[in-house]
Amino acid sequence: MSDKPETPNAASNGATAPTLNILTQYVKDLSFENPGAPASLRGSNQAPNIGINVNVAANPLGGRDYDVNLTLSARAGGEKDVLFNVELVYGGVFRIEGFPEEHMLPLLFIECPRLLFPFARQILAEATRNGGFPPLLLDPIDFGQMFQQRMAEEQAKSRLQV
Repeated sequence: MSDKPETPNAASNGATAPTLNILTQYVKDLSFENPGAPASLRGSNQAPNIGINVNVAANPLGGRDYDVNLTLSARAGGEKDVLFNVELVYGGVFRIEGFPEEHMLPLLFIECPRLLFPFARQILAEATRNGGFPPLLLDPIDFGQMFQQRMAEEQAKSRLQV
């Protein structure tokens, strides 16, 4: 017998505990362009400018399943020449159960891409390395900040349309 008082949990009161499961992960699209090869592979004294874009999209698949796509694209080069262009669309199918409706958008646009990012980052690094360049290792991304910025932009658009 335990001296600790029993605390009710979700399983004992009939409610299901909230769960977020990754059912599968996949590469939807991967493109690497090295238009100046082999000349672009010669060493340069100057570090190239690298522009990076990140986007997240989520689509319901039916029931409790959602398809979340993380798009990462990078372009490296100088003012005139493109060293490389790489784009990756990395997806995951997630099953989300037991969360209140108001938590769904943050789950889909913050937590799901946060779980996908390390795998997508590795694929991007390998693609640039296999293209003859040093691996492109992206810094961690604050998906929470991206989500807040996106929501603020949507609110601003809706105010302008009214």
